[in-house]
Amino acid sequence: MTKKSKKSEHLSDFLAPRYWPTWLGFGVIWLAAHLPFAVQMRIGQGVGWLIYKFARDRRRICKTNIALCFPELDENAQARLVQETFISNGIGVMEVGMAWCRHPEDFRRRVTVSGLENLDAAARDGKGILLVCAHFTTLEFAGSLLSLFHKMDVTYRPHKNPLFETLMFRARQRLYGAVIDRGDVRQALRRLQQGYTVWYAPDQDYGPRHSVFVPFFGVPAATITATNRFASFNHSAVIFFSHYRNVENSGYHLDFSAPLQDYPSGDDTTDAIRINSVIETAVRQHPEQYLWLHKRFKTQVEGKTASPYNKRRVRP
Repeated sequence: MTKKSKKSEHLSDFLAPRYWPTWLGFGVIWLAAHLPFAVQMRIGQGVGWLIYKFARDRRRICKTNIALCFPELDENAQARLVQETFISNGIGVMEVGMAWCRHPEDFRRRVTVSGLENLDAAARDGKGILLVCAHFTTLEFAGSLLSLFHKMDVTYRPHKNPLFETLMFRARQRLYGAVIDRGDVRQALRRLQQGYTVWYAPDQDYGPRHSVFVPFFGVPAATITATNRFASFNHSAVIFFSHYRNVENSGYHLDFSAPLQDYPSGDDTTDAIRINSVIETAVRQHPEQYLWLHKRFKTQVEGKTASPYNKRRVRP
């Protein structure tokens, strides 16, 4: 673990008053996770609407991303997509609690799966699987549902709040084979070498280091090159994992692609373009379910002054 991570194996370490707000918040999460499913969806929609109304900075970021990535949409269509994105994120907040505080078996009847044979065949090869995905709002809950069908390891960013970090880690440890700090590259490589499946999302802006600038929805984006290095380490199969919430919010669909052919190619730029293209195709199926609230384009070749989020062209 990195130095930022201060999780403890003993919850009794967090009884001091400074942790009471976190306990209270997690208690609310636990209670919400045990409400009827339809009620959870309605509450999630309400949470998303409130975030849309009051999170002005995030709304501006989302508007900027949508305007950059969907220039073919008129102003009204872009505005609708922004609102739908926040609604989806609100539901995603509820789904985090459902993933952490419920057993995935409780939701088995709400999930359909396609391409599982691709995952099973790659697992039999014994060289490990790099399960590439994107930051959809269903990310946390999809991982919980996937545990019904296939065991995998996950990478994650530790939280600064030690109690929240401990609760989050324990919840994920219940679902996954290994929970790996994203900075612990050696452990991730070791798990691939041992034949395990490692879940990895390379679609956020981690800065210029170890990145190349390639298009994402036609916009230059700093894209990390670690994906092809992970894949080449043990010649692991690279499978793309898509996960969506049904349009009517009644269930979920998980899809596993066939292993990517001729990947890695040996060229960082070519491989980054390939991964971004696969992610873009998946996002276009349900664009409102993607995490457009992230500053995906904050790092630019020209430096910080070229970030589109510095420009107040989109009114909050």
